[in-house]
Amino acid sequence: MTRFFLVRHGETEWNRERRIQGVSDIPLNDTGRAQAAALGDILVGHNFDLIVSSPLSRADETARIIAQRLGMPAPITVADLIERNYGEAEGSSGADLDLRYPPGTDIPGREDREVVTQRAIRVLHDMAIRHPHADIVAVAHGAVIRSVVDYAAPGLHKEPITNCSVHSFSLVAGTLELVAFDDPMEIASHQLAQDEFEDQNPVEARERG
Repeated sequence: MTRFFLVRHGETEWNRERRIQGVSDIPLNDTGRAQAAALGDILVGHNFDLIVSSPLSRADETARIIAQRLGMPAPITVADLIERNYGEAEGSSGADLDLRYPPGTDIPGREDREVVTQRAIRVLHDMAIRHPHADIVAVAHGAVIRSVVDYAAPGLHKEPITNCSVHSFSLVAGTLELVAFDDPMEIASHQLAQDEFEDQNPVEARERG
């Protein structure tokens, strides 16, 4: 059995401003760094074998802060953990989105939700093959984590995915199962994050509304 602990990155200024980030490489702000450090201090009570991260700097820095707190090597970059590409909607607020692309309008360059799910699940299976019986921290993004949750436990969780929240999964004999949404191990860090992913991302809010 391989266990995954999917962590959403810490807060960025675009999160705070509720602007769509996607693959735009927006760094952590000071709040995000504090969230990552707080989570690292919580996770120090657990033994992990590996830390991996999306290539975007907000996830990579979150993972590096956690790794430092745990005394572990620098995280390994995993390309397919990158956030969903929102195409021409990136950088938009909810008002901008409604003005430029009213509901029902296609957004040029937006990655299909199904494609996000396929690549996220594929990479978890690949890591489980390479690291059997490992406990892996994977720092990723709201849409990626939401896609994995919906795949493993369809329709069961509509709760927010907040910055630096942890969601745990097990992969046994090719079957991915959700162990805990908002794993209790990170409850103290969860209190630092006040905004949920869908509040910060109007495309996701629209699609899930």
